Amino acid sequence: MALGRGLGAILDEVGQAYDSEMGSPSYDGEVIRELDVDEISPNPYQPRKAFDTVALQELSDSIVRHGLLQPIVVIEKDDGYLLVAGERRLRAHKLANLETIKSVVADVDIDDVKLRELALIENIQRENLNAMELAESYDELIKVYEITHDELSTVVNKSRSQITNTLRLLALSTYVQTKLIENVISQGHAKILVGFDEKEQKILVDTIIGQKLSVRETELLAKKKKANEEEVVPAPKKVASFVNNYEQKIKEKLPFKHKVKNNALEINFNNHEEIEKFLNMLQK
Repeated sequence: MALGRGLGAILDEVGQAYDSEMGSPSYDGEVIRELDVDEISPNPYQPRKAFDTVALQELSDSIVRHGLLQPIVVIEKDDGYLLVAGERRLRAHKLANLETIKSVVADVDIDDVKLRELALIENIQRENLNAMELAESYDELIKVYEITHDELSTVVNKSRSQITNTLRLLALSTYVQTKLIENVISQGHAKILVGFDEKEQKILVDTIIGQKLSVRETELLAKKKKANEEEVVPAPKKVASFVNNYEQKIKEKLPFKHKVKNNALEINFNNHEEIEKFLNMLQK
């Protein structure tokens, strides 16, 4: 399994950046530089799509008042720099219209595959992703590296059951996923809805929101709905025609064109001779 290999140096740099003290001039020989924010490109494989605007504004205000306590980590790429860790801090700087940002330039070689891997693992381990972003990240790691849930649990330091339950969220409808991303419902609510069709999921979500149901109340509602669906209404018994029961015998004994339908027997005669023959059969 190739996942995680070759990333030790990068992860060390990330860890040092997070753990460094305010005003630390350098570590491991790497000087903290003031880089132009416009020269730094975000990681194109960043799995995090949603950023809390209120929290981001609070971080921006804090940076303006107290300065940046922890530098971001970048690598040199093309004519500028590529962000490895610290996207919220970079966004907060741009929000405050600050021109430069404290940065550690990691002296390591990293390709696109490792960049994707690093972005996923770094976000997962630091719990920076919402439930749907986390599910998509798990799914991507499993598909790209062709690994099992157990192998992934070792890489990201999460339990196998947590990984499996999170991946199940991908089966939810877009409507439910959106409500989960927006924190209108919790992951506990969302997991209960897996297995219902899209229409039922919407009805249940609207009920959860409208009635402000707890996870426990949602479980009871889902169980009740499933129980109602599983109630089998016995199909009406088909009353067999008594004539149909004799159809084979009629066919063997009656040498004329005929039809057996429901409780009726229809005989078609081609000529007078057949009628006479039929009458003679009745007299026997």
